[in-house]
Amino acid sequence: MAKIAYILLCHKDPDAIIRQAEWLTDAGDCLSIHFDARARSGDYLKIRTALANNPNVVFSDKRVKCGWGEWSLVQATLNAVQTALETFPRATHFYMLSGDCMPIKTAEFARRYLDSHDADFVESFDFFQSDWIKTGLKDDRLVFRHLFNERKHKALFYASVDMQRRLGLRRPVPPDIKVQIGSQWWCLRRRTIEAILDFCDARRDVIRFFRTTWIPDETFFQTLVRHLVPEPEIETRSLTFLLFTDYGMPVTFYNDHHDLLLGQNFLFARKISSEAAELKERLGRLYAQQDISFQISNEGRKLYEFLSGRGRVGERFAPRFWETESSLGRERELMIVVCKKWHVAKRLLDRIRKVTNLPAISYLFNEEDTPLPDLGGIQSSLRKRTRHRRALMRMLFDHFETDRLIVCMDPGNLDLMQDFQADQSETRILEMNCRFADDYLIGHARRVGLAGDQTSAATLERLLPAIRNDILGESDRIRDAGFSRYGRISETDDPHRSAEALRNFLGISREQALKIASMENLFAD
Repeated sequence: MAKIAYILLCHKDPDAIIRQAEWLTDAGDCLSIHFDARARSGDYLKIRTALANNPNVVFSDKRVKCGWGEWSLVQATLNAVQTALETFPRATHFYMLSGDCMPIKTAEFARRYLDSHDADFVESFDFFQSDWIKTGLKDDRLVFRHLFNERKHKALFYASVDMQRRLGLRRPVPPDIKVQIGSQWWCLRRRTIEAILDFCDARRDVIRFFRTTWIPDETFFQTLVRHLVPEPEIETRSLTFLLFTDYGMPVTFYNDHHDLLLGQNFLFARKISSEAAELKERLGRLYAQQDISFQISNEGRKLYEFLSGRGRVGERFAPRFWETESSLGRERELMIVVCKKWHVAKRLLDRIRKVTNLPAISYLFNEEDTPLPDLGGIQSSLRKRTRHRRALMRMLFDHFETDRLIVCMDPGNLDLMQDFQADQSETRILEMNCRFADDYLIGHARRVGLAGDQTSAATLERLLPAIRNDILGESDRIRDAGFSRYGRISETDDPHRSAEALRNFLGISREQALKIASMENLFAD
């Protein structure tokens, strides 16, 4: 009978990882864990300690610092697979999982299914001929070398692509392989895994090629399986049920999706919300049960398309059946820097990024050209961003693969602050109080259309007090709103006082906070 070794790539939520490991191994299967080397060392130690006496759990011998779209994700997978192969000699299948995946069938059902299908399950479509990639770069993923992380160094990433395109530095694909693309959530037989690892040792040229492709976890295993395994032994599908929105983001499942998930012709589902504790508990306990029959209706994908499609013609069910929750996520932290002088807030954000490495976005609800990732169009205009602000913010958390995000807002965005403050997530607000010289206020009046180059000095003199009072009034309204997690720093504060406010706002050490607060010319015009 099939014995599954799960390959688990994860980077957060150690308690959930521990429970997931216990549920899977209680049924007799194995687990090889790779915990991102960028993650908190305390979280990793907690997982290792909790699972130290579980003989069916092993940890990757080599941990890798992972970055979205990088080769590091493939390398982490290979490391975990190698460890599993050596540790679990009786494992017949190797199944890729993330911390957001949960079983929707029993182990008994999964083993019977794999026993009756002598095949490798992996999405693998022709990279150049298929339409698997819906938006963004396609051929450029392969034919150019990608040395920068698109999320961390966006400007360098696209400048590098543009330079290679202008100089004609296209490179050929290794001639004897045909690149495939598909979901990274595969289930492969032991002999296929062994063939892949042998291929990696023998063909360093192919490894070098994929090391500098973009998003290789969607092409590497998919290509090698097609290269090494006869066509009749491949089923071009994933055994993990997942859906994508019109914006190309994965659909999240909640507590009320339990019955729907069990009816799908898949073994696992992704993504299960971190807030869906009841659903996780039910699915986790389901895996070890026996003699359970499943009514496979497999209507999930069509049902989602139907229900989400009705919203486009004004026929959305009320309350919404599918999107039962619009929270950013109970475990997420949204930190809002509020400042009338946008250049001052941006300067602070740059400093915070350098000291803490937290993802931060400047005035996304105020400036049309704020650099944002491609989220399928929801980010394309200020009107869309504001109207779909919670959906936009959820996508940004998912895009950066983080539970902590910093954004900037103008003091005039009080309604947005109140909306986010009312969310289940933890929202913190830091207001930056600046001094406003007359010259700055005159420039502000011209920027917002209250004055022009030809406006007389007498008119400006009468206008300045009103503008100053309006700015002060915005600040007063923010303070009067009674936000529970509100702090402020002022241009007149000494660095130690500002550091204390920054420490509370960012949840960082005093040393880090003082390093940020001590920067020269923070409030300079």
